[in-house]
Amino acid sequence: MNKNELEKLLLSVQNKEIGIEAALQKLKHLPFEDVVYAHIDHHRHLRHGMPEVIYCEGKTVEQITGIAERMLANKSDILATRASQDVYAALKALDSRAAYHEQCRAIVIQQAQKTTTTGIVLVLTAGTSDIPVAEEAVVTARMLGSSVQTIYDVGVAGIHRVLGKQDFLDAARVIIVVAGMDGALPSVVGGLVDKPVIAVPTSVGYGAGFQGLAPLLTMLNSCASGIAVMNIDNGFGAGVLAHRINALGES
Repeated sequence: MNKNELEKLLLSVQNKEIGIEAALQKLKHLPFEDVVYAHIDHHRHLRHGMPEVIYCEGKTVEQITGIAERMLANKSDILATRASQDVYAALKALDSRAAYHEQCRAIVIQQAQKTTTTGIVLVLTAGTSDIPVAEEAVVTARMLGSSVQTIYDVGVAGIHRVLGKQDFLDAARVIIVVAGMDGALPSVVGGLVDKPVIAVPTSVGYGAGFQGLAPLLTMLNSCASGIAVMNIDNGFGAGVLAHRINALGES
């Protein structure tokens, strides 16, 4: 839809030839912007409630900055995942608001202050080595507008640590549990709460962990009910799902 077509649509709404809901439906399915190496979906936030996210691995710095520049021109917030320091330097030069979250290698450019949810997304890790994946979930959920709390290093090797955090478990609306090694922590948490638990296996561990396959299978075979399982090291996906669940409780 070009500028003339958009003006016609707005005029049709003003003249009551088309309703607001019908106009929004048209906007939701607008064509993407073709920049040769990418087709940028500027209206994803209308369909998904969040903008398109830039996954940086495999892209050049020039491609990433080109995509970000077009998104910023369309008043979109930026979340770039798996980003290097070089990418951060380029985006910082493009927009001084760029913030780099080094542990999870994520970059956020927030164009407007969001109202945060009253509901809490609680993020737990089994070990300190799982924090980079957990932080990707934290940054994602916060960027989307969720209130987030974290409790790190409360794995089953010292189960009293997580049992001592029952008040935090009870206060949360959604819980993300990040674990490598045997991946048992989500089952423990799932047996203690009456709310959605999102399990994230990490590639942390020794050889028999098979780069996260062992905890993934443990989580998929959990005997605790109501646990959703993300892909290995997918903190971003966990953050998105947790926010969507959390946002439902705000209405």
